[in-house]
Amino acid sequence: MMNAQPMMMQPGMQPAPGGGVQWMPQPAVPQGCPPGLEYLSMIDQLLVHQQVEILEAFTDYETNNKYEIKNSMGQRVYFAAEDTCCCTRNCCGKERPFDIQIMTPQGHEVIHLSRPLRCDTCWFPCCLQKVTVEAPVGQVIGYVKQSWSVCVPKFAICNAEGDTVLRIEGPCVPCSACGDVIFDVKSADGEHQVGQVSKQWSGLVKELFTDADNFGVSFPMDLDVKMKACMLGAVFLIDFMFFEKEKNEENTQIGMM
Repeated sequence: MMNAQPMMMQPGMQPAPGGGVQWMPQPAVPQGCPPGLEYLSMIDQLLVHQQVEILEAFTDYETNNKYEIKNSMGQRVYFAAEDTCCCTRNCCGKERPFDIQIMTPQGHEVIHLSRPLRCDTCWFPCCLQKVTVEAPVGQVIGYVKQSWSVCVPKFAICNAEGDTVLRIEGPCVPCSACGDVIFDVKSADGEHQVGQVSKQWSGLVKELFTDADNFGVSFPMDLDVKMKACMLGAVFLIDFMFFEKEKNEENTQIGMM
């Protein structure tokens, strides 16, 4: 676990010459909102763009993932960076445990995601995937938990007490060979669809030679900002489980097998 000290600006966080990178203006802070999550109170969807790593495109060397997180207007809301050691990244591949820091324009970490090393197969239902979401760092606000399922990937978005608030259900074969892949976000009882997590087709060259993915996530506007942060955590878990390539080969497993 990394400490909560403010971080220096990461590469790519400074506005480009001529104002090429536009950050979302900071809204008023709602009462009881964790610091930094006020941005989420004003939006009902986010776009997550993984940055292309040139070293990964031409070699099998796995680097730390970096992401831009934008609103529907294209304004950058957060910057996210994986912090995993070289040995873990290249030995464990897509199954690797990770820590991801999600930062504001000022470089302050406001959301911390941690994924331990666990299984994702239905043969070990007691040790399925789980991401812990902290905001601020050190204070757990919720979890993303993989649910046991044989044919389709399923996840539960839980609050700090472990109660299920939302559910996510994906397709039988979550493969983006030539189009978008949709994961439905449903109410806690699974009866009503309230949003989506979509892995977006990014073009043949990018899909073949990199594992830099584009995601969209939508949720109710009035959803608790803490659960919106957990939905963001679900995007990263889905990316690693199904779309992180190993030696430039995308994982096209069925369900959890």
